Amino acid sequence: MSEVESLLKRADRYLVTAEVLVREGDFESSVSRSYYAMFFSAQALLLSKGLHFSSHKMTISAFGEQFVKTGIFSKDMGKDFNKAFDRRQISDYYHDFIIDKSEAEEFIISGKNFVNKVKEHLNL
Repeated sequence: MSEVESLLKRADRYLVTAEVLVREGDFESSVSRSYYAMFFSAQALLLSKGLHFSSHKMTISAFGEQFVKTGIFSKDMGKDFNKAFDRRQISDYYHDFIIDKSEAEEFIISGKNFVNKVKEHLNL
């Protein structure tokens, strides 16, 4: 299995985990898993072009430069990725930040859309 395929499998697993976490009432952790599904699929996409970045911010920026600004993916997809990163940061590092069930479910939906669009683009 290639590294691209491995990253996409991990993204799929993280989306399943995000759904389990919502059922268990752990909405903050669910958002984190949804974000990481997007992150790993973005890494796979960039890797398919021979690009690899060590930080989250660099990966998000490169995704925007390579795929959103060029029109391959919509601006909304880039916004969803950035929003998921922001929410993940806040929910992971600020104990008093609360995410409700509906917001966690929205992130799962945007995570699934993101991962599926990446797979479609890569023909996987």
